[in-house]
Amino acid sequence: MRVTLTEFLTLDGVVQSPGMPDEDTRGGFRHGGWQFPYADEDFGRLVAGWFGRADAFLLGRWTYDIFAGHWPRMTDPDDPVASALNGLPKYVVTGTPLTTGWEGATALTGDLADEVGALRRRPGRELQIWGSATLARSLLGLGLVDELRLLIHPVVLGEGLRLFDTRDGGVTPAALKLTGTATTGSGVVLHTYEPLGTPRYGAFPAPD
Repeated sequence: MRVTLTEFLTLDGVVQSPGMPDEDTRGGFRHGGWQFPYADEDFGRLVAGWFGRADAFLLGRWTYDIFAGHWPRMTDPDDPVASALNGLPKYVVTGTPLTTGWEGATALTGDLADEVGALRRRPGRELQIWGSATLARSLLGLGLVDELRLLIHPVVLGEGLRLFDTRDGGVTPAALKLTGTATTGSGVVLHTYEPLGTPRYGAFPAPD
């Protein structure tokens, strides 16, 4: 399976608590629900199309707990997001036992590279990561992400957890290839990338 990473970001790179005001208030974050004004029909079609490609999900523990508290209650069979999340396998990278009983959820407690590498070698379409920024940074550093889907929203918050947050030293330098772009009616810009390995460096020639 291809490992795909989908992240909702503000223009200044914040990924914290996009969906609801009380989704993630760590660090006193006051801007939860910032994504809501931009969730138009274009956005919905993009997201539904991606969920339709999933054969399994890979989640960090924080994101899993948020999802497990919401999606099992969404039972509309015509909802492509709920149907996929509730019906497909979910693998959760965690150091503690799962306390929420969500059908199809399995804890991954071993070596991250070994566990995810084994899932990646299984037949199928996509092993999808949604959110899970800390896990995403680790997998990018291990070279275990095949595609990034970054949905950049036209809003600046000035605080909050970021996908590429250098403060904890968890970002590995990487080069990316842009493979696609799209824009929704509400102004969300999608950039799709494939990793290209390490960055290349150079210098512009000095003037004569």
